[in-house]
Amino acid sequence: MNPASAPRPVVNRRQFLVTAAAGASLALLPARRLRAQAPAPRLNMAFIGIGHQGRDMTKTFLNTGLVNPVAFCDVDLEGRHTQEIRELRPDVPRFQDYRVLFDKMGAKFEAVMIAVPDHAHFPIAMHAMMHGKHVYVEKPLAHSFQEIELLMAMAKKSGVATQMGNQGHSGNNFHQFKAWTEAGVIKDVTKIIAHMNSPRRWHGWTIKGFEEGAPVPPTVDWDLWNMARPPRPYSEKLHPLTWRGWYHYGNGAFGDWGPHILDTAHRFLELGLPRTIEAVKRDGPNEYIFPQATTIRFDFAARKGMPPCEVFWYDGVANIPPLPSELGPDAQLTKKNGKFIFSKALTFQGGTHSDTLRIIPEARMRELAPTLPRIGSGFSDHYVNFVRACQGTEEARSAFHISGPLSQVFALGVIAQRLGGKLEFDPVRKRFKGNRRANELLAGPKPRKGWEHYYKV
Repeated sequence: MNPASAPRPVVNRRQFLVTAAAGASLALLPARRLRAQAPAPRLNMAFIGIGHQGRDMTKTFLNTGLVNPVAFCDVDLEGRHTQEIRELRPDVPRFQDYRVLFDKMGAKFEAVMIAVPDHAHFPIAMHAMMHGKHVYVEKPLAHSFQEIELLMAMAKKSGVATQMGNQGHSGNNFHQFKAWTEAGVIKDVTKIIAHMNSPRRWHGWTIKGFEEGAPVPPTVDWDLWNMARPPRPYSEKLHPLTWRGWYHYGNGAFGDWGPHILDTAHRFLELGLPRTIEAVKRDGPNEYIFPQATTIRFDFAARKGMPPCEVFWYDGVANIPPLPSELGPDAQLTKKNGKFIFSKALTFQGGTHSDTLRIIPEARMRELAPTLPRIGSGFSDHYVNFVRACQGTEEARSAFHISGPLSQVFALGVIAQRLGGKLEFDPVRKRFKGNRRANELLAGPKPRKGWEHYYKV
């Protein structure tokens, strides 16, 4: 396969004005007036995975008015969950196999959106970059640590624009966290607690192995659905929607929600990769599916004048994290999903996606409000940001060199969830110390015959 010609280089444009001003801690300012320029032609895109999350993402891309849909693709192309997109644009050609899509229509599009189960992100994204296409991939970036490593390498080699779909990474939390870090409001962070206490589809399951005997729906290409993974029998506990709870296919609650809760802290505190990962709690550990509740502890080394930082992850409906003393002795958790950030001087509370941080207690927030930076408005959202990155007028905010190391933290956490105990990790060599099984899991399952070519750059 010969990659297409390299895209135009991405130009880094400063997106907002940070200013110290009296008043509220977070206020929207008028957008900076830009010099008029001719509108860029619409970006020709193919959409791979058009049901459920892919359905919503496809509609959002189309609603930008900046995209021309060239093709739709889904392994369950005639399924009920893909019906809305098919009916929305019946004029758009449809394919069940992404490889056929590229063979027949590859010359007609410049970018692809990939919204498929975690285990399928990698081969499709690699295929696209091998063909010189810009790629937007849902989170987490890939299923295994090594797959993420290869995606980052291929993105660098191909020169295409890339974006992971942690949509809040273009929202107010991104701009606030950046401004507060640059202004020294967020500094000397020593501890982060992240939690996801919403129910998951696999909660309450009793699993002793992969189910067998269920007929494959006539609309599904089940062999293709398994992609590079050794295929397992079809089950309604796998498709649709329920694959995430299985180690063989998904990354659990951590891989699903970590990108929306820990993304800005990981980026602007430059956490990188941890030295130790410990499964402090595993409720109902199972060889096949994720625990019903988990607590994971990460230790990150000191870096660039910042102190060492420990990060805790809590998932499970009743696995509530300890609350900061700043909230008072009778405080209760008000958000099912969110975070607390502890620095040497201040404590912050935040939610997920674009939710902004608050300094706690509230009295401290009011006291500091006149000195806190404000952020501008008029920024592109995550989808428009990707389109403009493809067109060379913005830099993608969650490009693979940024979202890759973040996703590798989740992959390491999944290994701890699976094995239990404490794991020592070398962030330079990117290997576990003295644990053969953990190192095997870094690579993930060996690809089955016919899929090996994706696993080299």
